[in-house]
Amino acid sequence: MTSNDLVLGLLFLFQTGFGALGNSFLLGLYSITFFIGPRLKFIDMILFHLAFVNDLVIVSKGIPQTMAAFGLNNFLDDMGCKFVFYLHRVARGLSLCTTCLLSIFQAIILNTRSSRWADLKARALKYTVSFCFLCWVFHLVAYYLALLNVNGPNRRKNITESNYFIYCSATIDAVFNVALYVFIISLPDVLCVAIMVGTSGYMVFVLYRHHQRVKYIHGNNLTPTFSPETRATQSILLLVTMFVSFYSLNSILTLHIQLGKPTSWLVHISAFLASCFPTCSPFVLIVSDSQVPRYFLALWGRIKLRVL
Repeated sequence: MTSNDLVLGLLFLFQTGFGALGNSFLLGLYSITFFIGPRLKFIDMILFHLAFVNDLVIVSKGIPQTMAAFGLNNFLDDMGCKFVFYLHRVARGLSLCTTCLLSIFQAIILNTRSSRWADLKARALKYTVSFCFLCWVFHLVAYYLALLNVNGPNRRKNITESNYFIYCSATIDAVFNVALYVFIISLPDVLCVAIMVGTSGYMVFVLYRHHQRVKYIHGNNLTPTFSPETRATQSILLLVTMFVSFYSLNSILTLHIQLGKPTSWLVHISAFLASCFPTCSPFVLIVSDSQVPRYFLALWGRIKLRVL
């Protein structure tokens, strides 16, 4: 094992541990709050789901990639490769859907003062669970078809018939792969990204208009105060920006890997980008979302009372 492999292994190990710690903290906090703490808001349930699927993304990509970076390339058989590939792809797609749902829901919350938007919020609350269920069903079915091309590293026939993903291989079938990637996977992903960009632009417009109104009413010398809705919107805008940036770069590299002859470094960079958003997102919420510290302080207060 070279020094470069050691650095890569330590980098993936740090990213995996750091991301799993942050998402697991949010999962534990929301779970305990749900049972013994203050009542969770509906948007917190969406954040709980986001933390859960992000944990799956990190575990399914980070752990195998860390072992491969340390030189352990043959630790999975055919079934292991299929399971890890399937779990990562499904979790990655669900992370995209959940982030998209989060941006839509927050854009609706910003406009609940009018009766039309209040009615839309009520409908969104009613159909959110159904939407999440449909996302699970769609990704579980869509990526099941992709398992036909995934094999263990020992099943690799030759360099012209498969793309090598370090610890697994994927057989190339140009017509099938292009049709699968474009029509079943890419189009829904592009639609979700477009919705996130649109809702983010709308939220920026609403916040800018609100800022201008406050500035006009109170004058230029008043220090602006931010409501919880504004702080939540800003944190979600940051999440969406991070997701779109990392997702776009990773998608470009993934497409190049599937259609070209990738190097091991290109595969490692793609894997690192795939785990950047799941790793960073929980800490964005912990630092910028006022609800997370509030839940933590409320639980800490209850624990102190029970101890005393």
